[in-house]
Amino acid sequence: MLAYMQLLEDYSEPQPSMFYQTPQNEHIYQQKNKLLMEVYGFSDSFSGVDSVQELAPPPALPPKQRQLQASCAASSFSSVSHCVQQTKVAFTPEDGSAAQGLSVSVSNSFLSRHGSLPVPSEPPAGKDGHPRDPSAVSGVPGKDSRDGSERAPKSPDALESAQSEEEVDELSLIDHNEIMSRLTLKQEGDDGPDVRGGSGDILLVHATETDRKDLVLYCEAFLTTYRTFISPEELIKKLQYRYEKFSPFADTFKKRVSKNTFFVLVRVVDELCLVELTEEILKLLMELVLRLVCNGELSLARVLRKNILDKVDQKKLLRCATSSQPLAARGVAARPGTLHDFHSHEIAEQLTLLDAELFYKIEIPEVLLWAKEQNEEKSPNLTQFTEHFNNMSYWVRSIIMLQEKAQDRERLLLKFIKIMKHLRKLNNFNSYLAILSALDSAPIRRLEWQKQTSEGLAEYCTLIDSSSSFRAYRAALSEVEPPCIPYLGLILQDLTFVHLGNPDYIDGKVNFSKRWQQFNILDSMRCFQQAHYDMRRNDDIINFFNDFSDHLAEEALWELSLKIKPRNITRRKTDREEKT
Repeated sequence: MLAYMQLLEDYSEPQPSMFYQTPQNEHIYQQKNKLLMEVYGFSDSFSGVDSVQELAPPPALPPKQRQLQASCAASSFSSVSHCVQQTKVAFTPEDGSAAQGLSVSVSNSFLSRHGSLPVPSEPPAGKDGHPRDPSAVSGVPGKDSRDGSERAPKSPDALESAQSEEEVDELSLIDHNEIMSRLTLKQEGDDGPDVRGGSGDILLVHATETDRKDLVLYCEAFLTTYRTFISPEELIKKLQYRYEKFSPFADTFKKRVSKNTFFVLVRVVDELCLVELTEEILKLLMELVLRLVCNGELSLARVLRKNILDKVDQKKLLRCATSSQPLAARGVAARPGTLHDFHSHEIAEQLTLLDAELFYKIEIPEVLLWAKEQNEEKSPNLTQFTEHFNNMSYWVRSIIMLQEKAQDRERLLLKFIKIMKHLRKLNNFNSYLAILSALDSAPIRRLEWQKQTSEGLAEYCTLIDSSSSFRAYRAALSEVEPPCIPYLGLILQDLTFVHLGNPDYIDGKVNFSKRWQQFNILDSMRCFQQAHYDMRRNDDIINFFNDFSDHLAEEALWELSLKIKPRNITRRKTDREEKT
């Protein structure tokens, strides 16, 4: 990974305002949100900005938790079995054999360990990792309160007044004004997002206000960056708690709150990385599916279960692909041939095709987590993408340096410059810079080249000029129309800069301004992953590349370079000064 980022050795700090801009793709997120709500059957809850405030105030509080526990404990083993049977009937053939296998496996293991379903209102652990006092009605990690849990008109029931003196459960808040009062908002004239910070719970609750169209970008920023302050498993537990807190109620207001929360939960599951799909998370989600079925929420159960099974299938396919990976083209090229046997634009297309296959597999959280932890095991697809770049770059260096005649080396270098020209037209900055890093590497650059060749190469090098924090490359990237494959090194460097330069917490609250910057940096990458290239695979060219596995190491390249041109030999001067 570090070799991949060598092009950025002269990285300079960009202006902070660069990462505070409002993403240009807000309309895309709005369309995506609306489409997902329609697909998941939540379209009735997607309304205008002020719709929440126009609804009637919430009614009296739900029964106390001890009553729920008592009623749940009274349910027998047979009732659980009945729910499982309903689950198998309700979810039909659409999921295939893999789905049926998982259903049986999860159901049997679940039944063997539990005599009754888990208590729906059981709160997740507090911020210190310890469970809360189960006797509290709220029962969820919260903060000290001065004015009670809800600002809605109080019920005559005495429970309401008693609740106002207890610790506020932020995950149970539903009044928009109350939620906003607990967030740290930007001051007038400040750059950046409206929300600057807040507790993890209140940021989560604010993200579940999905029927407010003015919060679309906030919700996307939260879903993109939440892993930097809460684990996926803990987030799922909190969303599950908030959903089940309000799902029993019949009034429109609380039903909408529960549905919006469930929508965010489905989004979280849908966007889980495959490496995050642990047995603990699967068990947690399947238990929720069972409870949904028992409560008669079959459509919601079907949506969640399908998302879970889709993820499981993806993980199975990945394992199969990894374990049964073919020997690719190693040593089986269709014909020996040379690079000159293929047109430059055809080579550029096949390089782009290979890059695209790897680029689309990268999951956004991998990039964010690498900038924070630099752990390649947690970023497998990103690591594979960068290794491909490095192999390609060394493959280019090797086939040039292995030419014995100077004219053959010159001809190959010109061929690669032509390929770069076509890569630029295809908006493939990754392969473009892989080749450029090879042609501008010290072992090749120090050799003698024709003046026009050196000048042509220098022109291409201006794209990655490090002045003004790579202004030329940033400008080129901002002007392209997708599809596009960016050079991810700059994205990783920007994320690392933001991570190291900003605290995670300010006054004990999550610094959401930092998360907004991270979201902004990742926004363009997410946009580019949505648009795909329409090109056909050319096996002759792909086989010729041979996975770029046949290349020399850096030391061997230097030996060849020094053999061609010893260090102290006099050479004719060119406009391109030697950099060693």
